Amino acid sequence: MGAASVDAMSTPPPRGEAASPAGASPGPTASGLGPEPSTPDLRPNRAATGRESCRAAKGRRPEAAARGAGAGPGASDPGPRPVTASGPGPRSGGSGASPGYRAVFRVREFRVVFAAHTLSLLGIAVSEVALTVLVYDLTRSPLLSSLTFALGFLPYLLGGTLLAGVADRYPARRVLVVCDLVCAGCVAVMVLPGTPVAGLLVLRCATAFVAPVFSGTRLATLADILGDEDLYVLGRSLLRIVSQGALLAGFAAGGLLLSVVAPRAAIGITAVTFVASALLLRYGTRHRPARARTGAATRRGNLAVLRHRRIRALLLLFWVPPMFAVVPEALAAPYADSVGASAAALGVLMCALPVGTIAGELFAGSLLGPAARARLVLPLAAVGLLPYLLYALHPGITLTVLALALAGATGAYTLGLDGWFVAAVPEELRGRAMTLLSAGTMTVQGVGMAAAGAAAEFFAVHTVVTGAGVVGTAVVLALVLEVRRTEERDGADQHVTSR
Repeated sequence: MGAASVDAMSTPPPRGEAASPAGASPGPTASGLGPEPSTPDLRPNRAATGRESCRAAKGRRPEAAARGAGAGPGASDPGPRPVTASGPGPRSGGSGASPGYRAVFRVREFRVVFAAHTLSLLGIAVSEVALTVLVYDLTRSPLLSSLTFALGFLPYLLGGTLLAGVADRYPARRVLVVCDLVCAGCVAVMVLPGTPVAGLLVLRCATAFVAPVFSGTRLATLADILGDEDLYVLGRSLLRIVSQGALLAGFAAGGLLLSVVAPRAAIGITAVTFVASALLLRYGTRHRPARARTGAATRRGNLAVLRHRRIRALLLLFWVPPMFAVVPEALAAPYADSVGASAAALGVLMCALPVGTIAGELFAGSLLGPAARARLVLPLAAVGLLPYLLYALHPGITLTVLALALAGATGAYTLGLDGWFVAAVPEELRGRAMTLLSAGTMTVQGVGMAAAGAAAEFFAVHTVVTGAGVVGTAVVLALVLEVRRTEERDGADQHVTSR
């Protein structure tokens, strides 16, 4: 997976409800800068930690709800909705039923974001295959060829950390369009025949550097478009599903395309998809002012997010399971070789985890309501890595594929976790928090792959995967207990303040 995976520029990834109404914050000054604000207050928001809607508590309906009723973006507010019972995460309304994925596609702006997301992902997947082949053709070096994939992960941490505040400091549409155009420019230079290998790798880093800003801004904007309730959770799920599907299709299309065109020509397709995405976002989405008057200092602003105990626990529950989950994918080729599997069987093995993930998301999003998904978050997270224990038996391809598909299906825990996260993060930090979420998700996957490869130098592959299942389950169980403690504390605080 490259910079686009998960659901980023996507990915991996991946909108908190605000303490003030969305869009109410004044935009940036003419220079985009201003006096340094104090660090936002991240003491638990009692309305946000319960299952009741933050927007309902403020007497304002989400934009998506207004459009679903037939109103346009500028329609008048019909009034507040009733506040419902307590519990972690937002609700979709008075009933426990999910509105379903079709309700998300009824929102015009979401359709635009979805189309732009799909275009970018397909282009990135094609370019990653083509760039890898191009670097290998120029150098005949397997190390440099594989490095093009690694460079899709490494800059995420740096870009997500240094640029996290951009998502809140500037209008979201402007950030998204500029990121797309920067990536289009980088890819256009890659296509030039005189671009050396070092230049190709630097440009690959540059696109990965801005990817977490794009992803975090888009995720934050999704809550503005769909509201911070169940439509947002389902919209986020759809972006993850298309991330998995588009990457699989893009890699396959890239391989076929390289059979008829040169690698640089295939890379050029990505520039076109980035420009198309920028145009869709510029003319298909509404202008929304910046969430924060100015950005807090990067280090201080990031610490403001991470020092909040519940937000920190939820971030870790997003990050840690994927770090261990990628181990079988990273070692798929040597494992297939160890059991004497064919190249076709290796392809099936590589597809098993994402196919299971898509199936789990579709099942949870289509057939389960918000309350059921919220109840399943911690149980599914706790058992998600247990199927890897089957590797201790050194099974054949069939059993291995079933184990990976089952592990992927437990990734449905993220739907309920999305709801909890959007309820916990104040709006003025929404973009920053989403950027950190995306950057962390990609970074830990890169760390997990690298660690798996290093361990496989000393131990058998099936032993490494089994160990990932054991150690990962123990770490995730500790996180589950921490999330439960923060849930109980917030619930107790809410009960006291309501008396």
